[in-house]
Amino acid sequence: MDAKTGTNTKTGTLTVGDKSWSFPIYPGTIGPDVIDIGKLYAQSGMFTFDPGFTSTGACESKITYIDGDEGVLLYRGVPIEQIAEHGDFLETCYLLLYGELPTATQKADFDYRVNRHTMVHEQMSRFFQGFRRDAHPMAVMTGSVGALSAFYHDSTDITDPTQRMIASIRMIAKMPTLAAMAYKYNIGQPFVYPQNDLDYATNFLRMCFAVPAEEYKPNPVLARAMDRIFILHADHEQNASTSTVRLAGSTGANPFACIAAGIAALWGPAHGGANEAALKMLGEIGTVDRIPEFIKRAKDPKDNFRLMGFGHRVYKNYDPRAKLMQKTAHEVLSETGHRDDPLLQVALELEKIALHDEYFIEKKLYPNVDFYSGITLKAMGFPTTMFTVLFAVARAVGWIAQWKEMIEDPGQRIGRPRQLYTGEAKRDYTPISRRK
Repeated sequence: MDAKTGTNTKTGTLTVGDKSWSFPIYPGTIGPDVIDIGKLYAQSGMFTFDPGFTSTGACESKITYIDGDEGVLLYRGVPIEQIAEHGDFLETCYLLLYGELPTATQKADFDYRVNRHTMVHEQMSRFFQGFRRDAHPMAVMTGSVGALSAFYHDSTDITDPTQRMIASIRMIAKMPTLAAMAYKYNIGQPFVYPQNDLDYATNFLRMCFAVPAEEYKPNPVLARAMDRIFILHADHEQNASTSTVRLAGSTGANPFACIAAGIAALWGPAHGGANEAALKMLGEIGTVDRIPEFIKRAKDPKDNFRLMGFGHRVYKNYDPRAKLMQKTAHEVLSETGHRDDPLLQVALELEKIALHDEYFIEKKLYPNVDFYSGITLKAMGFPTTMFTVLFAVARAVGWIAQWKEMIEDPGQRIGRPRQLYTGEAKRDYTPISRRK
């Protein structure tokens, strides 16, 4: 049933003192029911108070579903494990954007459209020169993606369905190009233009690691790993950056500005920077024999040390993406000759402890996707400053799909959270001569 237009017979009652109010309850396809409190303030004069929106459904969506207790992640109803094992990233993009897996003809057409939009305006290369040489790649991405609206005026009218789709294709196509440019600029190498006869992941790796002085030889194992990493990070329901994109989009802002806002939110270490933090922690532990010392610290409530890469805001079970990421990590480390990497040995031993130690089981601190992705990306040759950039490349399609769904929702309203005000009550202005 459509929560906003379907017939509803269930209601919930809120009682405060001697007054009561009834509110409709809507079921989702799967997952918790929701209580529609849209008229709460009008009827009762009260707001709800939910810091972090942990119990608040801010929108209705048909894109991604998470069951954190069971460790389930579905893209348009399809389990993430099946897509990552049998599909590719552009197929995932099509699914998220259009709601169905493409036929062979539809996929060929979609791949063609994305591949023909991979280049960015040549003036963008001069735009990059305005950044300091040592600028963080995420700072460069935030600025350059936002600047796309200054280069592509013909796809910023959000009321035009054709322009919305053109902007969506452009965003998916140009994100890896901009990310590779940010990387090349940071290390002082020339930009490498995209090559349309390559698949999405191989094209990206080539733009990052090819140099004019020698021929680039694609590695299918690394390309497949990169593609899988993109799939695993493509969307994740209403997380902080996706909510930011929706909130910015609710104002009518153009899609490039909305995605730039999402990138800025993703930059936070508590969100997109978690894999970098997990890698740093593994490096701090260093060797397997030091693990007991850090496990003891993690269990000590008086110690501020935290095991990064364990637990999740939503998942209270094994993160389904982590299982696939573990497999990918092994494949990459074997291919690159890092099979005996001490960081991987530390990671595997930590994982074993987390899955069998009563402390971790009781608190449901299972390894998450960030636990393995940092090691994998490091083995592929990426510096830690690029980890969140790669996350943004993958998540761009989720942001775009969520933005597009929001724009096409007839019930969409501008986002306007309320607050519990605890400041000063009304008081008169005091002239400066009388202030003490």
